[in-house]
Amino acid sequence: MAQGALKALAPGEESEGAEHHKDLGWSSDKWPPHTTTEWGQVLSFSYNKPKATKLGQQHLSTLCKCFETLRPKRVRKHKALKCPVLGEARQPRERRGGGERGRGATSRTGLRALSREPVSTGGGSRGAPAHRPLRRAPVLAGGRRSWTAVDMERLVERLEKAVERLETVCQGPGMCGDGSSKGVAQYVQAFDALLAGPVAEYIKISKEVGGDVQKHAEMVHAGLMSERALLVMASQHQQPTENAFSSLLKPISEQIQVVQNFREKNRGSKLFNHLSAVSESIPALGWVAMAPKPGPYVKEMTDAAMFYTNRILKEYKDVDKKHVDWVKAYLSIWTELQAYIKEYHTTGLTWSKTGPVATEGTKSPSAPPAGAAPPPPGPPPPPAPAPTSSSTDDSASRSALFAQINRGEGITSGLRHVSDDMKTHKNPALKNQGGPVRSGPKPFTAPKPACNANPSQKTSPKAPALLELEGKKWRVENQENATNLVISDTELKQVAYVFKCTNSTLQIKGKINSITLDNCKKLGLVFDDVVGIVEIINSRDVKVQVMGKVPTISINKTDGCHVYLSKSSLDCEIVSAKSSEMNVLIPTEGGDFTEFPVPEQFKTVWNGQKLVTTVTEIAG
Repeated sequence: MAQGALKALAPGEESEGAEHHKDLGWSSDKWPPHTTTEWGQVLSFSYNKPKATKLGQQHLSTLCKCFETLRPKRVRKHKALKCPVLGEARQPRERRGGGERGRGATSRTGLRALSREPVSTGGGSRGAPAHRPLRRAPVLAGGRRSWTAVDMERLVERLEKAVERLETVCQGPGMCGDGSSKGVAQYVQAFDALLAGPVAEYIKISKEVGGDVQKHAEMVHAGLMSERALLVMASQHQQPTENAFSSLLKPISEQIQVVQNFREKNRGSKLFNHLSAVSESIPALGWVAMAPKPGPYVKEMTDAAMFYTNRILKEYKDVDKKHVDWVKAYLSIWTELQAYIKEYHTTGLTWSKTGPVATEGTKSPSAPPAGAAPPPPGPPPPPAPAPTSSSTDDSASRSALFAQINRGEGITSGLRHVSDDMKTHKNPALKNQGGPVRSGPKPFTAPKPACNANPSQKTSPKAPALLELEGKKWRVENQENATNLVISDTELKQVAYVFKCTNSTLQIKGKINSITLDNCKKLGLVFDDVVGIVEIINSRDVKVQVMGKVPTISINKTDGCHVYLSKSSLDCEIVSAKSSEMNVLIPTEGGDFTEFPVPEQFKTVWNGQKLVTTVTEIAG
């Protein structure tokens, strides 16, 4: 077949073609070429050096015919792939004016197709753009363009890769289309992509961490699946009434409560910071009810988890990289969710404009298996009830009212004249007499709160008070009106966690690692020495007194905090955020304390290079 194709050359030139391998540095067994790469080298050499051999520009068309005959079978299967230089083989034609430009017309036409027109990959429409644009070859004297062997090899490799991609994509029937799932809304598919991406990564790492984190992750996944069910319902139904929508949100709200209750029941867990980070941000699933700004709501909930995620990063940064990856995976869920909301639900949950109106009893269809047809739409809404007699009476009375209004001045003919002796402002005595009974509508009164329909449902029982050592942690929880709480047997490696204590006083003797006050009200804390940090979180009206030394005191989300420092702890660092009414009391020589307020108001200005923040004089 190769020799038959080479016979298409002009007489006396077949031997020149046989000698062509010497110019290329090939061995004799390599002629004729058998691959697209080898033919590209032949074409490039013949075009750029027409004087080195008799196979010059005028024979490029014939070489392309040989290329069509000898190219590999796999490439020949795609008819749209022609010669990489000339496209379809063309006969040389003379241009107006003749000369050198006319002799190179054929090759220049093919090069123009390469430099200006997109290369067809054989799978799409004719002239579809390739993966990247071709570089235009430099123009040489005589109007010819220079194509090196490297350029030709790169072009042929691109064509082969395009064929491989098309063969890979078109392996199965119906796989060369858009691939979208019919019957499922686009924003539901986008939510599925979020579940398959960041959520799947978060579940995977949570399983590797194990323990309470894994159980918590399963609860989070259940909440996300409940939200997906609501999205599927919204894509097939019109927006319901407020009461019906509240009932539709019930599965999501219940799952949020389950996640938060799990944290409260496992406060002694070693992974308590992980549980707290999830519990503080899980209300972000309620964005479906936060119109018209669901995106900022998700960001606010994500910021609420940053306090605990930062503690995880600080604790495990150089210890276990798995926990650092867990933080990144979990936060990426809410970051991707914000981008998803911005694209599909900017001002609130998007409901379908067609289909039945969603009601309280509407159930979203379960996710169909891969490759299965989508479920049929639900039944149409019931027909509207026939008009009753009351509606007929209303329309008749309304018509009569308008008829009277249209009478003009005659409408006042039936009014009775009121004389001066009947007017109360001229006869004050009439005010003391009992007037006629009021027959108009009753004035508006605020409705009284309804009694609980189910008296058996009562508030959850009060948690028991605790003061015990659990491992290396002292747990002081749910103490009320206890003024003599003392922890005396302490060690340097122990920590103290004080939770939900009210109107109580706690004294910690000896040296301890750290102390944390969480959700306490009107609590007094007195301690000797702390090696690490004293943290005050989500508390109110707290007083802390240092008898020995402490390096750092952190105050977060707390309203009302008084810190009494000792003379040996005056170099203590106090870090505050989202707190108010903070005061630091410094001891004097006479044994008293001088009170100094912690600034709460700041001023930030741009100095041309960076932001400069200073305390305002008001907060001073």
